[in-house]
Amino acid sequence: MLTDRQILDVRSHFPLLREKTYLYNCSQGALSDAVHGALMDYAQSWRRSMDPWRDWVGAYEALRAEFARFIGAEPDEVAIVTSASAGINPIANAMDFSKRNRVVLGEYEFPTMGHIWLAQRPRGAEIQFLKGVGDSLPLDLYERSIDERTCVVPLTQVSFVNGFRADVAGITKIAHERGALVFLDGYQDCGTRPMNVKALDVDFFVTGTLKYLLGPPGLGFLYVRRSLVETLTPTLTSWMAQRDVFAFDTQHLDPAPAARRFEGGTPPIPNIYMALAALQFLQQIGMENVAAQVEHLTHGFVAGAQKLGVSSKTPADTVGPLVVLRSRDAGAMVVRLAARGIALSARRDGVRFAFHVYNTMEDVETALQSLAENLDLMVRE
Repeated sequence: MLTDRQILDVRSHFPLLREKTYLYNCSQGALSDAVHGALMDYAQSWRRSMDPWRDWVGAYEALRAEFARFIGAEPDEVAIVTSASAGINPIANAMDFSKRNRVVLGEYEFPTMGHIWLAQRPRGAEIQFLKGVGDSLPLDLYERSIDERTCVVPLTQVSFVNGFRADVAGITKIAHERGALVFLDGYQDCGTRPMNVKALDVDFFVTGTLKYLLGPPGLGFLYVRRSLVETLTPTLTSWMAQRDVFAFDTQHLDPAPAARRFEGGTPPIPNIYMALAALQFLQQIGMENVAAQVEHLTHGFVAGAQKLGVSSKTPADTVGPLVVLRSRDAGAMVVRLAARGIALSARRDGVRFAFHVYNTMEDVETALQSLAENLDLMVRE
């Protein structure tokens, strides 16, 4: 675990933290000087180079390799996309629902995941949403619902609406035993702890850079298990998804034999520069250190909220990064705390407190003090 001195050093790279208590990480990570510097590097590459695309393609492939290492995958299993939606869509679009047509997912998924699979209904998909039990989705719900007709199980690693952490290993085991695939959405967790898609045994994984990966909006990643890549041919495609990108052969479709076949058009180069710097910054800190700090802060905050008697939507044993407390008016609570320099977000009836490695116990105490002074807007146990 990081020492106080080391955490202060990490914080020194984020100018915003000198002025704000930043617990908005579930919506957007803070900007580091490393990421800002990478944006300037991109601008200089464009300004000075006679052939900037040579540099840009190099950064593009360097990012693919860096993210593959970050999640324990191989580079040819990673597609660089512009959003989680752009990662999920080509997979859903390529699936055959003629034999196995059921899609089983919990009600706590982000809308993107629900909407994309619902859009497959005209192609024969049958969508089943599992209803939560007390802000959780017990394993036995999946046990009862996944069967020999199930094609895929979309699964959020940590829910955006209540901070519930899914039993990924247990659900994946059930799905695979019954011949179904698992599509894991790690957007609300990736960047807060070590991640290994091979150890989790998931078939697909999607995330984006703007939250805990501390990068910009407009960039995401899709992992596809190597054995599945060439079994899926999406009708959503682009020139960058072809085997030879620079063949410029308009009259022949020849998808890449790697996960790049699921990519869109020209990649967002400025975002690629920034995302590469962000990943490298996190790796330098060490993901075990990040996880330990996030868990430490989360436990302190949950204990403090319990003492105040505030009702939580997030299980008491959570390790973070997201804790969601019930509010009578979540939007008003966010506005009140913003006026005090505390950045939060709201979803439905929940106020969301999201911790990252650069947060401190002082941030926790500030948030708890603000809660104590605004209990009229919170739901009490």
